[in-house]
Amino acid sequence: MRGRFNSIAAVMRLGGVGALVLAGTLAISAGPAMAAPPGPAPMAYTCTGGEVNFADPPLSTYAPAIPSGIYASITIAGVCQPAPGAVITVVGSINVAAGGVFDAQGYPSTITVGNNVTATSGSLLALGCLPNPVGHMTGHPCGTSLAMQTLSDVDPTAASDITVNGNVLATNANTVYLNGITVKGNVVLTGGGDQAGLPWPIKTNTIDGNLIVNGATPEWLGVVVNTIGANVILTGVTIAQGETIDVASNTIAQNLICTGLAPAVSGGFTGEVNVVGHNKIGQCANLTTEPPPPGP
Repeated sequence: MRGRFNSIAAVMRLGGVGALVLAGTLAISAGPAMAAPPGPAPMAYTCTGGEVNFADPPLSTYAPAIPSGIYASITIAGVCQPAPGAVITVVGSINVAAGGVFDAQGYPSTITVGNNVTATSGSLLALGCLPNPVGHMTGHPCGTSLAMQTLSDVDPTAASDITVNGNVLATNANTVYLNGITVKGNVVLTGGGDQAGLPWPIKTNTIDGNLIVNGATPEWLGVVVNTIGANVILTGVTIAQGETIDVASNTIAQNLICTGLAPAVSGGFTGEVNVVGHNKIGQCANLTTEPPPPGP
């Protein structure tokens, strides 16, 4: 399995459980904002500059790195990343503006967000890096930037520590990477994607609320080895031909609902099962598995 989502009405047509679940998940509120620490009031931070070179990604340039600190909020309006080993506390939210890039998967960092992380049209959002567990490729080792630049000064055994106390909300984003982060609210990814571009891995995360991916067209989608406190709802996701949406090895407290996934959905390799507390509905009701890859 590689480390690489049309309408809500489709879920509603499932009736019963699907409709009730979806109605509940759409009432998404902001997380409780953290109290600012004693001392001067934190300031808002805006990161600008840099440029993504889609024709030759390693030639992309980054704005000056976001340093350690306590911020009221962070706005990403350029191509931005945390400084290596940065410890960043955001009292409010991180907002990735249209066309902005927030790359927090290359350098390991500690980021705590009191409210939400949002990403808008054409943006790229990448949060978290962690080593591959023994015998698996479900991690995302630190040391490779979203622009495919190799960061030679990064320990590949390092890991980020990223906690979002609210929600992760992306609307028409180009790319979303979530690797080993903690979200106290919901993850809702609506629209967006680029079938000829980058994949959408959602791997090894702890999400206390719901994971919803609706109407997206990424190059690939993987929902793998996550712990979800409520429901997983995947609707109207179309990926590149020749690829397979992977939904495997997740622990889901409530329901797993899949509909309108194309061209195919897989439950991963043999033995990699989803543990679902309530119901499995739609295309994920009886996931097929592939044989494990051949040994060395």
